Amino acid sequence: MVKQKKLSELSESELRHEIQGYKEKMRKAEMNGILNEYDVYQSKVIVAESYLVDRSKIELGKIYKLNDGTDSYFKVERLKGIFAWGFRINSSEPEEGLPVALLKL
Repeated sequence: MVKQKKLSELSESELRHEIQGYKEKMRKAEMNGILNEYDVYQSKVIVAESYLVDRSKIELGKIYKLNDGTDSYFKVERLKGIFAWGFRINSSEPEEGLPVALLKL
């Protein structure tokens, strides 16, 4: 039995290959009308892409536009792994963690 590597253990080229596989599964799920499966693979793409982000370019206290199809902005308070923790601007929601791939750097 081949042990699957964690995303954090993959090289850049392995991550890109994994992302392509997820995108292909997204396409198939969309064609078959299985939206919940599509959403799962979309989330996997975002998490995998977060490992490709240069986290040293993310500044604490800075506000970033989100790459999620909305006009939302997010203020980064801290980083932990591939997640940026902070608050959405003009929202009363509590602190949340977003994969760093959602930040428009």
